[in-house]
Amino acid sequence: MARIGLVAHDDKKDELVAWALANRDRLSRHELWATGTTGARVAEGARLALTRLKSGPLGGDAQLGAMIAEGRLDALVFFVDPLAAQPHDVDIKALTRLATLYDTLFAVNRATADAVLAAL
Repeated sequence: MARIGLVAHDDKKDELVAWALANRDRLSRHELWATGTTGARVAEGARLALTRLKSGPLGGDAQLGAMIAEGRLDALVFFVDPLAAQPHDVDIKALTRLATLYDTLFAVNRATADAVLAAL
């Protein structure tokens, strides 16, 4: 069982929920963590059990980053919107930096999320 973090920018939340629903059986075999709003949407839309952290702008991205640094997260699925400015961009950059630094499986869209999930 892998520990997977889930997060999505506002304009990508529907896409992440659709991906989670399509992969519900496989995801249900893992321990899922998600930022607040994303977690609520995934839990309801895909009917998956997960642990919700704070909302991304309120520290959820930092919580996921800390989990990566502490070795408590095996993979991160972060559906990003590269065309939208994010008010908490500093936190987002820190999270992506930590995922890279700690060699964490890291997906930023549906194609890479499929590959990460297949690897687990």
